[in-house]
Amino acid sequence: MRVGIVVFPGSNCDHDAVHAVEDVCGHQAVPLWHKNADLQNVDAVILPGGFSYGDYLRCGAIAALAPVMGEVKRFADQGGPVLGICNGFQILCESGLLPGVLLRNASLQFRCQDVLVKVENAKTRFTSKVDAQKPLRIPIAHADGNYFCDDATLKKLEDHGQVVLRYVDESGAATADANPNGSRHNIAGIVSDKGNVMGLMPHPERACERVLGSTDGLGFFRSLLG
Repeated sequence: MRVGIVVFPGSNCDHDAVHAVEDVCGHQAVPLWHKNADLQNVDAVILPGGFSYGDYLRCGAIAALAPVMGEVKRFADQGGPVLGICNGFQILCESGLLPGVLLRNASLQFRCQDVLVKVENAKTRFTSKVDAQKPLRIPIAHADGNYFCDDATLKKLEDHGQVVLRYVDESGAATADANPNGSRHNIAGIVSDKGNVMGLMPHPERACERVLGSTDGLGFFRSLLG
């Protein structure tokens, strides 16, 4: 399987995504430069974490206008799978591929730590091979991970199983103390209404090998790659 990894100025997790796809999962990773409107016949697309364009204006706002994103939108509209991690999630929201927006953390502080997340929908293209029976330990590293949407959108997401990941404590409860950024309903990741676009703030590519302290993120890549 050929997986496109989009690279923006300021991306800093693209090599981590390449490593997860190629070295851990054994598939082909194809770097896609932001200025090139060509997805090179990939089968899936990953928007990696980082600080695209320095997060100027608003996180993900400039990246959403990059030439490559026009092709990513067409790819997604045709049913192609797209995964956005951290800054990639922000870009998906800014480009309209996912609803809502990622705001500044409620603490107004950058958070770099392990968190626990619970899989709320294990039937998506991105979670079918994830262990949904227990909280997953995956790292975060963001200043703008506070997911927000209006009440109508929130109800739709909840009612249609589009909330895929939620911040929880060790018992699996979505408590305020378990929420690292103030995200509504402890939301850590969502999926589009068609099910082929997912965004999440935690970094599964940093939890794919035991040497990293956790393999709880590996299931997301195995689900995407088939």
